[in-house]
Amino acid sequence: MNVIICNEQQDRLSTLDIDVIKNISGSFAPTEIVEMFKNFFYSKMIIDVTAIKHYTEIKSYEIISKGLDPNKIIFYLPEGSSLCTASFLANLVNIGIYNFTTNFEGIKTLIKKSNTLKDVEHIVKMGRTEASVITNSISNVQSASNIVATQSYSSNSIVLGFKNVTDHAGATTLIYMLKREIASSFGADNVVALEIDKNDFYLFNDKSMISVRQSEVRNAIMKLNKKIVLIDLNNSTDSGMCSAVFYLVEPSTLKLNKAIRKNKSTFVNLRDNKVILNKSMLMSNDIADFESEANVKIFFNIPPLDERKRNGLLGDFLIKIGLVNRPMAKMSGNPGKIFGLFRR
Repeated sequence: MNVIICNEQQDRLSTLDIDVIKNISGSFAPTEIVEMFKNFFYSKMIIDVTAIKHYTEIKSYEIISKGLDPNKIIFYLPEGSSLCTASFLANLVNIGIYNFTTNFEGIKTLIKKSNTLKDVEHIVKMGRTEASVITNSISNVQSASNIVATQSYSSNSIVLGFKNVTDHAGATTLIYMLKREIASSFGADNVVALEIDKNDFYLFNDKSMISVRQSEVRNAIMKLNKKIVLIDLNNSTDSGMCSAVFYLVEPSTLKLNKAIRKNKSTFVNLRDNKVILNKSMLMSNDIADFESEANVKIFFNIPPLDERKRNGLLGDFLIKIGLVNRPMAKMSGNPGKIFGLFRR
């Protein structure tokens, strides 16, 4: 009999046709999962990884693999997420986790027969190649479209600034979500977020999100020495430390009219800048109308997002600015290669 631990993928797993002795849902610390099942008999355990707190961090999987038999666990990954990269999967293999999939056929295959190292060793090789590509992406962050410019002062960091144009356009929360997305590609130790002259970041309870005064920003960037720095510029008029600055507009009638009444030159000042529509309900044809009326070019359109969940759209944004490369599976010319074993 099998055990299922689920969270965001609960609806999908509820249709899985297998014998189940225990089914629980929620979000659990890795140590909680170990304690619940270390003395529990089961054939296989299917874990929807979104049920694991901090499931983007490899340490969480390491705790589970040490506390339970990894050969009896099948990790069910959200298809298309940033977990489905060669580098992340290679990390799983390196800590002794060989059983993971994104589909029901994969689960059923792994219930019948667990993977061995030989079955997944090709992923480790792909992971090394992807890591090399990512390193080059950090070192040579200027993409083919030259979105991220060279810094104007002495720093080895890529510094991305975000500034609200309309009131409460969402820079703080967007930075939080982007930091999490970047951490999944480059590692949590390589990214930090700063906010200038405000203290909103403390509400996220994240030590890598720091409040600083305007006079401290440049020194903070140098001292922290992170590869990637995200800055909520707030009311600061100094963006000279930034590799690129993105201006956030919430395109609701109320917010737009309020911004224009406050400053009639709002959109004139945005010309030739990178404008992001955030919390936007606009479709492509609406965006074209907006660009025509405001006489600005929209760089990226972001709909309302749930900050508690990962969202592939933010990965697309990071690809567009040249910070993240296309997934290795696509670069290899075989999109199904990583999980091809389970697509039969």
